[in-house]
Amino acid sequence: MRIKLNFLGAAGNVTGSRHLLEADGVKVLIDCGLYQERDLQDRNWDEFPVPPSSIDAVLLTHAHLDHCGLIPKLVKEGFKGRIYCTGATAEIAKIVMLDAGHIMEEDAIYKKKRHKREGRIPPRPVKALYTVEDAQACEQMFSTVDYEQRVRVADGMEASFHEAGHILGSSMIKLKVRIDGESRTILFSGDIGRDGKPILNDPADFDHADYVLIESTYGDRIHQSVDDVKAKLAEAINMTIKAGGNVVIPSFSVERSQEVLYYLNELQLEKKIPHVMAFLDSPMAIRVTQVFKDHPEIFDKEMTALVDNHESPFDFQGLKMTRSTRESKAINTIRGTVIIIAGSGMCTGGRVKHHLINNISRPESTILFVGYQAVGTLGRHIVEGAEKIRILGQTRRVKAKIVRVHGFSAHADKNELLQWLSAIEKAPRRVFVIHGEKEAADSFADYVRDKKGWNVTVPAYREEIIID
Repeated sequence: MRIKLNFLGAAGNVTGSRHLLEADGVKVLIDCGLYQERDLQDRNWDEFPVPPSSIDAVLLTHAHLDHCGLIPKLVKEGFKGRIYCTGATAEIAKIVMLDAGHIMEEDAIYKKKRHKREGRIPPRPVKALYTVEDAQACEQMFSTVDYEQRVRVADGMEASFHEAGHILGSSMIKLKVRIDGESRTILFSGDIGRDGKPILNDPADFDHADYVLIESTYGDRIHQSVDDVKAKLAEAINMTIKAGGNVVIPSFSVERSQEVLYYLNELQLEKKIPHVMAFLDSPMAIRVTQVFKDHPEIFDKEMTALVDNHESPFDFQGLKMTRSTRESKAINTIRGTVIIIAGSGMCTGGRVKHHLINNISRPESTILFVGYQAVGTLGRHIVEGAEKIRILGQTRRVKAKIVRVHGFSAHADKNELLQWLSAIEKAPRRVFVIHGEKEAADSFADYVRDKKGWNVTVPAYREEIIID
């Protein structure tokens, strides 16, 4: 029996998730994500290592851009197969890809104008990686599956999707491969959530796998508790209200924005923060929030109770959804403190850049980070203490208070990752540690070897490994 794994992304870094599995002539791609780190974005333009037309299917763990954002390019270049995922993932992925295509088109236009104004000649023509039209072309290729449902992906391959507890509709994928009477189970963790997080159910456990590909975003650290998260969030908001500034929260449109709303609602219900105007200033986050409202069947019991009691975090007092650019700009005319939740979470695009321009140099304002900041992103530069930053071609001094709340993470920490692995009763033949910066991946691999004595590998980018 011969199975080949090709690690095409999220190997030694945390974005661009792509893993190609080949067995008995069948090719299946698990995730097809966009690179978001500035120094790795050129990889998005590279040719696929195999012709997209030769790939039989895509299995999508969830709808974050770093897992689904390169699908339009794959389709544009010849992929004709099916994209399998849960219903909520399909709905959110379509929103995410359309938004990405729109931003790419806008960015290309803006860069052309800026280069012309500055008299710059770029090394290659400025164009969008893909367009809105390219993203729309993917929509009919999705085949949705329920949690625990088995689906025949190709001859000799069967997949099932299981709750990952990371974002709405997120999945771990168990792939069974049968060749010449032998069978192997390969488990793709996707991004693993945390037990006890709001809105979603806890991640599923597995008692058997021959091979495991496990993420390691936070494989070298321990998260704060939920109580710490709420306390730090309340402290930052109350401090900023007292100073008379704004709270700007760069937030991922999928899950993180909705989780921030959940905690703001709780803090107001518990009277730990005053009622203050809060803006969800992201058209994509607003559309994703509607998907949340449409899928109450996968809420956890606490979220279900809130909705049943008419205390939904998506409709609380003072919350405004700003859909248009005009409404977004009007936020800057409001006197007094407001809370602005805007994309993107790593400050790589979207409306948050404009809010940073208006607040980053105000000592009374707070920039509150609630998510992971990848190496090379604008968000990473800010949290690492940059005194000046460049936004939309303008240089700004950083005078606002910079606050990080780590416990918001939708990724399991190193102990939670090990706990998840420990449900597997017999040692897998091999564990591959992926989706982590090199230091985090290496640290977690050592941790698993020390605690479990298992065979653990940290694959390199574009490495091909034969498993049997």
